[in-house]
Amino acid sequence: MTSIRQLLTITALIVLAAAQTVYGEGGLKEASFVPLWLPQAQFAGYYAALDKGIYKKHGIDLKIITGGPENPPAELLKNGNVNFASMWLSTAVNSRARGQKLVNIAQIVRRTSQMLIARKDSCIATPNDLNGKKVSVWGGEYSIQAMAFFKKYNLKVQLINQAQTVNLFMRGAVTATSAMLYNEYHMILNSGLDPEELTTFFLYDHGVNFPEDGLYVSEEKFAADPELCCAFARASIEGWLYAFAHPDEAVDIVMKYMKKAHVPSNKAHQKWMLSKMRDLIIPDNDTAQIGILRQDDYERTAAELKAGGLTETIPEFVSFYKNCVKK
Repeated sequence: MTSIRQLLTITALIVLAAAQTVYGEGGLKEASFVPLWLPQAQFAGYYAALDKGIYKKHGIDLKIITGGPENPPAELLKNGNVNFASMWLSTAVNSRARGQKLVNIAQIVRRTSQMLIARKDSCIATPNDLNGKKVSVWGGEYSIQAMAFFKKYNLKVQLINQAQTVNLFMRGAVTATSAMLYNEYHMILNSGLDPEELTTFFLYDHGVNFPEDGLYVSEEKFAADPELCCAFARASIEGWLYAFAHPDEAVDIVMKYMKKAHVPSNKAHQKWMLSKMRDLIIPDNDTAQIGILRQDDYERTAAELKAGGLTETIPEFVSFYKNCVKK
């Protein structure tokens, strides 16, 4: 099997008025990208690619815009404020079904890491035990998978809006909380609770497997400059391979950008996050599949969304996915 190090050897201004191709110094194409959230190791590959000059090697002068609730990627992409955006597959399917002409150029995270967590001493052992209980769920696009889980088991829970922390859960104000394996779950463990004290519902194990972070661009932009779009996708993947091959350096790079964005950082937590991202991006240790959106994953996700009443139509796979990984 080809190693990450072997693959590595093979292989900036935001445009506010319109996402056009602009040539900067040295003939590089200027482009902008917004990740899903604030700087953290969830996006280590992109920051590593930027910091190590990988995007420039692929002909791109890239500007990374800070994501998060104040800069929702789908909206920035829709309004033409960025060229590229990272978002969950479920969000993108919904956006496309509602008329936003976006396309997937690389599926980075191939399976969900979202989960629901409860304390065992609250007598929660099965999904049905959540019926009628208070469950904190993120709002907007981040609630889609949890809502599909509740729909699947016909659960009527008391939904509580979840902020950026798990404080409500730690104080006992909710019975269960939403969490990501690479983030909030580790925070809960660091708070002093042991895994044996928790009941965890990994949505992946309950048939609600929506691949998460993918790279998206407008259909118009892809038609106008497919070479730039595919160069961005390939450079991003190369950045991830670099981050996985040099985890300590990658974490240091991420923490530099966290500091710049005034985001509190914890090196141990970022190392945990990066290690879990590797499991999600290369779940079978098959580096050749990085960036590929499999049609069965797409169709299952879209079908679950429609069955749950979360979308009315299913966009055609051939119009939704543009394979930039395989030449």
